[in-house]
Amino acid sequence: MDLVEVVNITGHVRHIHGTYGQSALLSVQYSSSSSDKPVIKWQVRREKPITVVQSVGTDIIGNLRPDYRDRIQIYDNGSLLISNLLLSDEGMYEVEVSITDDTFTGEKSINLTVDVPVSKPRVLVTSSTVLELAENFTMSCSHDNGTKPLYTWLKAGKTLTNDSRILLSTDHRVMTITRVILSDDDVYGCLVENPISIGRSSPIKITVYRRSSLYIVLSTGGIFLLVTLVTVCACWKPSRKEKHKLEAQASCEYDEQSEDPLKHEVEVIPRTLERDNKNSVTLYVKDKESTEAEEDSPTESRTASDTSGSPSYTSGRSPRPATHRYHHSPVRSPPASREHGSPPKSTGPRSTVRPTRAAGVQVIREQDEECAMQSYT
Repeated sequence: MDLVEVVNITGHVRHIHGTYGQSALLSVQYSSSSSDKPVIKWQVRREKPITVVQSVGTDIIGNLRPDYRDRIQIYDNGSLLISNLLLSDEGMYEVEVSITDDTFTGEKSINLTVDVPVSKPRVLVTSSTVLELAENFTMSCSHDNGTKPLYTWLKAGKTLTNDSRILLSTDHRVMTITRVILSDDDVYGCLVENPISIGRSSPIKITVYRRSSLYIVLSTGGIFLLVTLVTVCACWKPSRKEKHKLEAQASCEYDEQSEDPLKHEVEVIPRTLERDNKNSVTLYVKDKESTEAEEDSPTESRTASDTSGSPSYTSGRSPRPATHRYHHSPVRSPPASREHGSPPKSTGPRSTVRPTRAAGVQVIREQDEECAMQSYT
């Protein structure tokens, strides 16, 4: 009975973290009782397995893929060395080792990741000083290089996590303090790491200043009071009584400003009316006396009229009273002279001005009385 040859492959590393631009060794070890050279085959898993390299011992068979050319090396124990790593080199690598067609093939898998080291991070903040009770004070952690970064925030060297006031973004890159208090005055920093490197920022001091007690009162209840006051002032309208009182006061002030020229006109108008009324009454009385005298001697007037042959007319509008006294005149006045016995009627623009001025005086007196009553009340 023939013995079956078996190839055993061992490897202590299942996951290798490679650095971009450097080399990675996928180390394995095989053992076999055969003295023949082993056939070694390395593949990488993609959508379908892709052959990286195939060799007999250390001699490579065939041509390498363009993306691996000049970067691949096979060792006697079956290990694979990849130089000048690229980000596209990541994946699950599988190795198969066989001696002859009749022996069992040994297999092994190693996962390879490729990362770029992180550069030194820095904390970005709009200002290193903040007032107490400020809303949404934000700090962000920034760095130039690095793949697959993990962010950690530190306060006085201790790690910060989400709580009622500290909010961290999904990737923990941004930290927000929703409402600043005095205890937030401290030294802060951020930590960035990936599988192959770690970076720590320089510490930054955040200073919190205390607000005055007046601001605290206004920020809590003062805003509500201010809104209420503005609403009341906007909706308030003066009552009718107050509005009427304000209009009356304005009217009184206007009357006082125009009091002097109106008083002068009041003094002039009564004197003119008094003089005109006096003259009219005098004319009326004197014309009446003249008419009565004419009626007492009708015969004499007619005789004189007949002898003279032409009637004599007297004017009832003479400004001198003596011209109307003809008690012993031999000449009879024509009947038309009786029409002058009635008081003369004044016509023209002067008769229109007098009632207007009198009405103005009456209006002024009524306004003065109304202002006096309002001042008294």
